[in-house]
Amino acid sequence: MDVTIKPMDKQTQNGKLFIVATPIGNPRDITLRALDVLKKVDAIICEEFRQGSRLLHQLGVENELIPLNEHNEAAEAHTIATRIAKGENMAIISDAGTPVFADPGQHLLQLLYQMDIPVSPVPGPASLMAALSLCDFPIERFIFAGFPPRKTEWREKFIQKFTSADYPVVLMDTPYRLTKLLSEVETLFGKNQEILLACDMTLKKEAIFRGQIKDILPKVTGQKREFILILNLNNKKRRR
Repeated sequence: MDVTIKPMDKQTQNGKLFIVATPIGNPRDITLRALDVLKKVDAIICEEFRQGSRLLHQLGVENELIPLNEHNEAAEAHTIATRIAKGENMAIISDAGTPVFADPGQHLLQLLYQMDIPVSPVPGPASLMAALSLCDFPIERFIFAGFPPRKTEWREKFIQKFTSADYPVVLMDTPYRLTKLLSEVETLFGKNQEILLACDMTLKKEAIFRGQIKDILPKVTGQKREFILILNLNNKKRRR
């Protein structure tokens, strides 16, 4: 299989960075091309060593791991960029899904583009697209709101900004704030707000909830689950 990793003179030619999507839960969702790339590159950049090591073990891949996260990216990105500039090929992965999007890696990409070093995507699993594919309402346009601020006093203002939207809004948060986020949305958008809540996608405990928030909140209250929340705001389809 050709994954465009070719022999090169590491003294005269830059290497390349591959942005590799990995499973969001079920390890069998890895693509054949992703596996090939992860096995052939000189090193793999991951968010956290422990999670990266576990994932590679599940995939049967042995390779050097380089942690890159919010705590060390400013310094480590330069070291990685230098190695790639000298001819090494590397892949970057996230803890789950498609890297860089809402994850570390943007500073590294900025350096590589400045150095005219090639970057190539290896597409595959993405929790956002998986959740959007479950929607039974129009999603020609949507707002990716992402993660609300952690501090309670800032969260309400952040979420409230989207109450005037007239197309779907996507929200995410950490597993232990599932109940908190749903409660905040119910308060600001009304108990009859229509939502799609996708929990633990691709895993055995996967659960997809579709309906009004007043009916869904009691079913997940107190649970800690990976999730994506989509608010159906098409044509203001919500009632208090």
